[in-house]
Amino acid sequence: MTEVVAGYELCPSYATVFGYLGASGCMILSSWGSAWGTWRAGCGVCHMGIDHPKGIIKNIVPIVMAGVLGIYGLIVSVIITQAISPPGADGSNTYSTYNGYVHLAAGLCCGLSCLAAGGTIGVIGDAGVRGFGLKAEGGRKWFWSDDAGESDDFGGSNNVEASNKLYVGMLIMLIFSEALALYGLIVALILSQHNYICG
Repeated sequence: MTEVVAGYELCPSYATVFGYLGASGCMILSSWGSAWGTWRAGCGVCHMGIDHPKGIIKNIVPIVMAGVLGIYGLIVSVIITQAISPPGADGSNTYSTYNGYVHLAAGLCCGLSCLAAGGTIGVIGDAGVRGFGLKAEGGRKWFWSDDAGESDDFGGSNNVEASNKLYVGMLIMLIFSEALALYGLIVALILSQHNYICG
């Protein structure tokens, strides 16, 4: 009787496609999230810097946190790429479909988590730093004279101490947004440790 082996090949030649898709997808998606967050938060910082130039350096925290997302993707992509083994000297495949699926899952886990975190950091950073600038300047615009404007609406001009409360709230939201990417990184690292060696 002939043994049925159709669809049961553990180490086909195409298994590396899934591994490289995981590595490239992780890097692309995490870089996309990093760029997205940097873009949105950077626009907010530039807008806020017109009205409150003293707060520019203090408010680049969202941009830094968005930049870290690309590093998460780089770490997982390098780990996945180093785990992809080439064929043996006799032409036999050494990389299994199990490894390919695991590495694809790890790459998507980290990449999509970083993409979601990047969008969240960008939106929170944009709104947060703009609100900080308005609060710190008491709602005044750079083109208003000293006796014009609606400074009383925000509690007076140069209200930096009150704006720090808004800043702390923004930081807490940013930290929990960054944690989304960290969760994806941790799960991706755990997934990438599982492997099946052919032969």
